[in-house]
Amino acid sequence: MRYLRTAAAVGIRRPRPGDEAEFVAAARRSRDLHHPWLAAPDDPAKYAAYLSRIRRRDHTGYLICDRASGAIAGYVNISGIIMGALRGGYLGYAAFLPYSGTGHASAGIGLVVAHAFTALGLHRLEANIQPGNEPSRRVARRLGFRLEGYSPDYLYIDGAWRDHERWAITADGAGAA
Repeated sequence: MRYLRTAAAVGIRRPRPGDEAEFVAAARRSRDLHHPWLAAPDDPAKYAAYLSRIRRRDHTGYLICDRASGAIAGYVNISGIIMGALRGGYLGYAAFLPYSGTGHASAGIGLVVAHAFTALGLHRLEANIQPGNEPSRRVARRLGFRLEGYSPDYLYIDGAWRDHERWAITADGAGAA
């Protein structure tokens, strides 16, 4: 498997149409893990829409893969990419079972952050995390994101407007400038 970047047990690569069955199965297997924080694309139509979205100019997406098996361990998206004076975007991520809690997600997200600050030329990434989502908060902290603020009723998720904490990192803070 050819990866964009690797670190120890993980590699990151772009999602492909041929990943549909594995991705959808992993999303279904991980529904309880993700609820109520997010809803991963868990059927072929949603996966096709996901592929279409991450191929737009203002979005991109990556799979976190276990290097030993090649299995999809999670995924990372950067949305709302703006160049010019800002050069930033919004980072979203999720681990899939059985890889949750193994370090695969943290390592893979770290690879995507480094890739964003080098290959994509971004300067700032923001991760908006619901206050009760402690696993995502730990990942953000571990990777050097800083808590910048609180946004009430920020995103409509699982049938309700959810508060979010704003976590951010810049290329300078990640040592990848």
